[in-house]
Amino acid sequence: MAEVHELLGGLLRVYKRDNSSFWQCSTFLNGKNHRKSTKEDSLSRAKEVAEDWFIGMRGKSRAGELKRPEFTFNDAADRFEKEFEVITEGQRSPEYVSQLKQNLQVHLRPFFGKKGLSEITAGLVQDYRIERVQNPRKGKRPGRSQLHHEIITLRHVMKAAQRMGWITAIPDLSMPYRSSTKIEHRAWFSPQEYRKLYLATRDRIKNPPGPLPNRWKWIYEQFHDYVLFMANTGLRPDEAALLQFRDVKIVKDQATGETILEIEVRGKRGTGYCKSTVGAVLPFKRLRDRRGPHGTRPEQTDLLFPEGTPRSLMNTVLGELDLKLDREGKRRTCYSLRHTYICIRLMEGADIYQIAKNCRTSVEMIEKYYASHLKTTLDASAINVRKARPGREGQSLEDSATRLAKVGRRPAESRDHS
Repeated sequence: MAEVHELLGGLLRVYKRDNSSFWQCSTFLNGKNHRKSTKEDSLSRAKEVAEDWFIGMRGKSRAGELKRPEFTFNDAADRFEKEFEVITEGQRSPEYVSQLKQNLQVHLRPFFGKKGLSEITAGLVQDYRIERVQNPRKGKRPGRSQLHHEIITLRHVMKAAQRMGWITAIPDLSMPYRSSTKIEHRAWFSPQEYRKLYLATRDRIKNPPGPLPNRWKWIYEQFHDYVLFMANTGLRPDEAALLQFRDVKIVKDQATGETILEIEVRGKRGTGYCKSTVGAVLPFKRLRDRRGPHGTRPEQTDLLFPEGTPRSLMNTVLGELDLKLDREGKRRTCYSLRHTYICIRLMEGADIYQIAKNCRTSVEMIEKYYASHLKTTLDASAINVRKARPGREGQSLEDSATRLAKVGRRPAESRDHS
């Protein structure tokens, strides 16, 4: 048992542990117990050192140099990880949850981890941004989107701390010096580029490249129908990857009298519905009737695209056609087929609200990323409007313009004597 001596009316304690030859001292200030070794084995000298240390500590306390005990960023991060996955189960994808944890483990905890929550200010967050850019991990500078996602993760943690009552307010996490964002469109295929793409995928079926053409024929047939199906439905790649044959029905639309597909979609926005164009019917029939690599026909519960999203094959074909990048340098992917569907529908004069519903997105997103760069969305008859103005003494503007034109055509000498 440790030997304990109280000094200064119990404000200071001097004690020796059983396994140590030096005396220790401790005091309670600002809600926290402070300890220090006197480095003395003599009790009298230890008391003198302890009293000097206590006077210094009390001076720091009165000057506000001693910080009160508080929860750290690591405490808030632990709380956030504990509650986020449980509360959002079934609402957030496992990939998204994993990305948040990775942001915490790799980037945020090493920088903020041991700091108290009161120390995390707008200035410290800006220091974090500077640190990430100047000293990138593995020499790879983070992109704007990646850095933005890390700040979102930081905001989640600070909100968890606020809910627990550990902080009263969240610091300003917005990006300083941010200018107005440039309006950009997403990579898509113009009608001419889209035609070039599907003709190339069809040619691969007729003339399969490689030493074993028959081995790849089924894959090229699937890929050709994938391109046509996606560009005529506007599905996201993840939605198409989950699509089963029982989710698609061939129907005759009462409004147009055309044969189209009604699709029950499951994906990013949960369950929704989509009505295709006429161009998606034939590719779906071929997918339904095509025998698989083992010679069996697909069942109703089978996936339309069992091979998943053909990213590698799409990238290869786009490279051969020199269509990997659009004129702004944006990379085209399988997702660009969805953007192509939306843009072509808008160019054909489709209602933007109906397109948003059919694509399970918002009108705001379509106006921001699609309609802003399509000239067909501008109505010249609504833009070039001229307001009729009355002339002098009740004359119409047209009569006034005619009179002025006649005056302008008179000879110079006539105008001088008039």
